[in-house]
Amino acid sequence: MSYTTAKGALQSMILALANDWAPHVRFNVVQPGTLPYPEDWTDTARENKIKETIPLGRIGTFEELAGAVAYLAIDATYVTGQVLAVDGGRSRQLY
Repeated sequence: MSYTTAKGALQSMILALANDWAPHVRFNVVQPGTLPYPEDWTDTARENKIKETIPLGRIGTFEELAGAVAYLAIDATYVTGQVLAVDGGRSRQLY
């Protein structure tokens, strides 16, 4: 419950900052999904179970996450107050 509360608070803060600081500063959040596990990860059963909950059927890459950050920082000049989930659709599947 505290994790969900913190995520909600972060989204509210981003909206408030985006409104207060516009048009001089843009505020956005990148919400990463499952990324590569550490090399010493051994719980393949859990890894497979998580992959099954990702609509795109795989974990993301650090390059994909960096691309989203670069997009918001450089290219998305008309975007502010948004939360960009880079998670293969998993956050839309959790219920």
